[in-house]
Amino acid sequence: VQLVESGGGLVQAGGSLRLSCAASGSAFSIRIRGWYRQAPGKQRELVATITSGGSSTYADSVKGRFTISRDSAKNTVYLQMNSLKPEDTAVYYCNAFQIRFGTNYDYWGQGTQVTVSS
Repeated sequence: VQLVESGGGLVQAGGSLRLSCAASGSAFSIRIRGWYRQAPGKQRELVATITSGGSSTYADSVKGRFTISRDSAKNTVYLQMNSLKPEDTAVYYCNAFQIRFGTNYDYWGQGTQVTVSS
């Protein structure tokens, strides 16, 4: 299973970025759950999730600024990040799962750095 993330970078406060996570590499269905982030010295935290039906949840800190979406045909999930703040600086990770013969397997992408300058 491969999770390929892209779209991170350096942006000024108030700017926007769009992250992408594409899943591939298995004959079994891979479901991308959503995005997490980890800032230096902090624990990894949930940013946003999306179900196969399109229902989404967000961390309180990003509500109204971030939007998660899915392209099922491409098995890709996006995170549109607007009105970015310096406190959004972190490595952003895509998370996915797969069920094979009744066992759940969890997968993480390699992470993409998002840096917001003040």
